[in-house]
Amino acid sequence: MKVVRRIGMLRPVPPHRLLGAGIQLAKWGPGLPSGVHSAAARFPGQAAIVDEAGEITWSELSAEVNRFTQALKDRGVEPGDSIAVLARNHRHMIVAIVAIMQVGARVLLLNTMASRSQLAELAEREDASCVIVDQEFLDVAQDVDRSTIVLGWADADAPADLPTVSGLARGLSAKAHPKPSRHGQIIIFTSGTTGLPKGARREEPKDLRPLIAFFGAIPYRGRSTIVIAAPLFHSWGLLNFAFNLSTVPTYVLRRRFDPEQVLRDVEQHRAEALVVVPLMMQRMVDADPDVIARTDVSSLRITASSGSALGGDLANRYMDLFTDSVYNFYGATETGWVTIAGPRDLREAPGTAGVPPFRTTVKVLDPDGREVPQGETGVIHVGNDMPFGGYTDGNSKAFADGLMNTGDVGHFDENGRLFVSGRDDDMVISGGENVFPRELEDALVEHPDISDVVVTGIDDERFGQVLAAYVVVREGSSLSEEDVAAYAKGRVARFAVPARTMFLDELPRNPTGKVMKRDLPAFEQ
Repeated sequence: MKVVRRIGMLRPVPPHRLLGAGIQLAKWGPGLPSGVHSAAARFPGQAAIVDEAGEITWSELSAEVNRFTQALKDRGVEPGDSIAVLARNHRHMIVAIVAIMQVGARVLLLNTMASRSQLAELAEREDASCVIVDQEFLDVAQDVDRSTIVLGWADADAPADLPTVSGLARGLSAKAHPKPSRHGQIIIFTSGTTGLPKGARREEPKDLRPLIAFFGAIPYRGRSTIVIAAPLFHSWGLLNFAFNLSTVPTYVLRRRFDPEQVLRDVEQHRAEALVVVPLMMQRMVDADPDVIARTDVSSLRITASSGSALGGDLANRYMDLFTDSVYNFYGATETGWVTIAGPRDLREAPGTAGVPPFRTTVKVLDPDGREVPQGETGVIHVGNDMPFGGYTDGNSKAFADGLMNTGDVGHFDENGRLFVSGRDDDMVISGGENVFPRELEDALVEHPDISDVVVTGIDDERFGQVLAAYVVVREGSSLSEEDVAAYAKGRVARFAVPARTMFLDELPRNPTGKVMKRDLPAFEQ
């Protein structure tokens, strides 16, 4: 009840508005359509989204969703059809996603780094009847049937023969739509760091228990302003958008991340929350010191982070510079959340993934499925109220003891905090010793002259495998391979010291911050 009160679900509103919100929830059940329309019923005149097109209220957003739902129906979209969406963070993306759900169709959320061949193959594999893309991605959509393309964000010079989300909706009725014969579904494509992305079906919550778990761990409040910098096509950005609909916030969205602009947005809108991936935190820490000094971000109570590993002491450096606000979410598209680390956890135990939230079971198991003692390393397994619907190819994740295998390895400390060593398949056996790249990455990223680093295992005739580091040196600094090895020797075990180091101008990362390892250059033998 305390959590429900904090997020504003018990906030007094006129009876007719409360009734309207209740009708939407009863009609649609927990999910995006009920969230948008309930917010419009409760606080119609409040700003829903502030983006580069300006401001749109909840009432206006609800009406636009209904109009575009009618446009989709007019184009022949039926329950069960698939529609691909390749877009950045803006209102037209939100309108499209919610409208597709209202039709009862499947939303295929594509990574903005999708290649031309990936988009064409995924659209064909998932049988997409319509492809909604921002104008900037038209080159990527060249191999897609042009008659199926609808523009999300369109500039003034957009091709005249292509319809837009806003153009198709213009002039249509904003009347509410009946519940479709089947429930809409969201397919989020995994990162694809090593191959073609897999489509993961995310089931919407059946009740309010997942919201209680989420808001019990991250202290969002009702009707606050939230800057969502993390991409909405990714499960972390979408989760924060979807769950916070119940709090009726104002979302600040921008199509591209700029650390200094984010700081200005927080100041201008007195934002209480910021949703990011760890790479964004790193870039905010590295932003122009003058901008940081003159920008007031004291309103920031929550910096919600997820999407990739939170390396080294980044959380504490961020909090020292801004506010004690970091809540790091460890999970995945398939698992939902596993653990969440708040500011106190990160201060007391830097590098921890945190503790399991409400109604979440996490166990560390050995290869035979037996739970290992506290402090010992094993494979992390989880169970929670965020159901995974399986991959679109019919496969699913492995389970043991009724819990989903995350594919990560880690251990619990004496305080019940989880620490993640890395991916199970990332483990390197060097001279008979088991070592995970994450340990060396966390050590090297603390070097004052290193701005970015990733570590992998490479074959070695003598030791079988050794660790190799790809390092990005800060501007104005210089390092040698010997310097990197010498720094590591004082901080990691002998077998974790990098045998090889390659210096790059930048690491090939996707929008969520994960390194695309397939794009790393190979070391010469």
